[in-house]
Amino acid sequence: MAHILIVEDDKNISKLVKYALEKSGYTCTAVITGEEAFDVLDTQSVDLILLDIMLPKIDGLEVCKQIRSHNKFQSVPIVMLTAKGEEVDRVVGFELGADDYIVKPFSPRELVLRIKAILKRAQNKKPEGSKDIITIGDITIDIPRHTVTVAEKIVELTAMEFKLLITLMTRVGRVQSRDQLLDDVWDIQADVTTRTVDTHVKRLRQKLGRAGKHLETIRGYGYKFSEEEA
Repeated sequence: MAHILIVEDDKNISKLVKYALEKSGYTCTAVITGEEAFDVLDTQSVDLILLDIMLPKIDGLEVCKQIRSHNKFQSVPIVMLTAKGEEVDRVVGFELGADDYIVKPFSPRELVLRIKAILKRAQNKKPEGSKDIITIGDITIDIPRHTVTVAEKIVELTAMEFKLLITLMTRVGRVQSRDQLLDDVWDIQADVTTRTVDTHVKRLRQKLGRAGKHLETIRGYGYKFSEEEA
């Protein structure tokens, strides 16, 4: 079963989360600071990080940023766990590389269900009918190796960005609505909105550089991946 790293300085919440996840069969390690989280990541294999924003010394957003700066942890899902529920806070979290956002207060049952869905998505199973290696223009996706290259240079993507790119590239030339992408990439969660799609596409374009022009915006509807740069 998956190993989950809980980074939460509120001991009551940490104990509640750890109990709920372990009861569902997961193994958990709980720490209270970003420094302790990095110690765990350096010594143990972690399948998902549940990360509070309001941490002592180094806040969760900075911890998220530092984790994503290491190639080793690019594909580990990061779920922000916080009392901050404003859209701007969610956008900042997503832009720093978080894969999802759970707002306090939450029910333990909802938390477990969300974690299960996130871990399932993180497996990055290739879409039905897709090839192991997809190349369009300068972009190449090697699905088994979980790598993306642009002009033969590796581009580091989060698990969600990787799945979004695969979804668009395997449907090259076909317009995908924001709602369809939410369904196929995010499995439609209650607090995930079309803004989430826009934020991830924006960040994906930035990481792809010039090749990001393959990602076309269809105003008022969604996106498509074009064989020719827009």
